[in-house]
Amino acid sequence: MNDDLDFAFDFDLDKLAPADASSEEEEPDGLWPGDLKVLPQHHSAPNRSHSFVLAHDQSATWGIPSTPQLVAIVVARDLSLSTFTLETSHHATASFAQNWLVERGCPPEQIGVAGSDYPKPDDDLTLQVEQQIRESGTRYEVLDTHTSDHDPSETWVLTRDSSASQAPIRVFHEEWNHDAGTYTMREGAFADMGAADSWLNDRSGPLPEPPEYSSRNGAVLRARIARTALARSAAASTTPKSGLDATRTPPTAGAVQRPGQERLL
Repeated sequence: MNDDLDFAFDFDLDKLAPADASSEEEEPDGLWPGDLKVLPQHHSAPNRSHSFVLAHDQSATWGIPSTPQLVAIVVARDLSLSTFTLETSHHATASFAQNWLVERGCPPEQIGVAGSDYPKPDDDLTLQVEQQIRESGTRYEVLDTHTSDHDPSETWVLTRDSSASQAPIRVFHEEWNHDAGTYTMREGAFADMGAADSWLNDRSGPLPEPPEYSSRNGAVLRARIARTALARSAAASTTPKSGLDATRTPPTAGAVQRPGQERLL
């Protein structure tokens, strides 16, 4: 599959008929195939009955501010009837997109972004939180998302955790370091939507950790991450640093063009 996605050609749909009305759209959900840069993809063997794709919608960086930039795509083919169904879903982070694909039958090990142009996780806690999201099934109800190409370059996903006995409103906050080609993901816990909104609007303190982080496993993990960060800091102090990028202009309301640094790629 090329970076620029052609639904009929890349998904072998030219000899198949859509099985329902939603699958009839040549460019579903307003997507333009030329805007989609494919990240991981998986096609089931031996007859490619299913295809799973995670792609970056490059047009989102020029559209309405805060719009999710990742698209998950599933194609299911019924070769006995010569029909297909096609589903798409927009997501703010790769881990939530992967969760959506896994819930529709994609093997988790086949849809990782490692080795693609996607930036790399910066620490162990990021890896743990992302794995938790990928394997969560329908645990998290997504209430809102926000993606910013500007300083700070970040994404957050506001959710309700159906498994949480305390502080069920969870914020997953992803922050990007373009110079290093890395990002961090953190989980915050709040008693209600009002408390979460206050933190997102004010950022007056650190992201509150979930109560379950106080367990022994969480303490051990944080200690290991602290040691890793200390080692990185010591190594970085001996390496000349390049100048920082110029501050980017904050986004304005409405649909605007936002040239320059893309958040994802």
